[in-house]
This record gives sequence, C-alpha cells and structure tokens, in this order.
Amino acid sequence: MRTTTLTFPELILIAATRGMLGAGLALLLAKRLSDQQRETAGTILTAIGLLTTVPLALEAFGKSERH
Repeated sequence: MRTTTLTFPELILIAATRGMLGAGLALLLAKRLSDQQRETAGTILTAIGLLTTVPLALEAFGKSERH
C-alpha cells in the first residue's frame, strides 16, 4: 500500500489546477460564447490546468511511501 501526505496548500493547488482544466474543457464544449472567444478561453484554461497539474502530481507522487 502507498501512503501520500499532502499539506493543505498543496491540496488546494491541486484542486485549483484541476478546476482550471475542467473549466477550460467546458468552455471548449460550450456554445454560449462566440467560437473565437470560446476557443481562446478554453485553450488557455486547459493549457494552464495541464501545465500546472503535471508538476504538482509528480511532486505529490514523489512523496508516496510504500508500507
């Protein structure tokens, strides 16, 4: 079994980046904005979500301990 210990700020960062990723994907699929606005906002949020989630996930999994 693996155990990972995260601090509260790390947990908030992970949740926020996942939220940005989800918001970006939702904008890419939504129809309320013009095509150009939706594509721009969705692409930016998705990129930010992905680019910030990967390093945080690597850090979190790097703290895992085998028991």
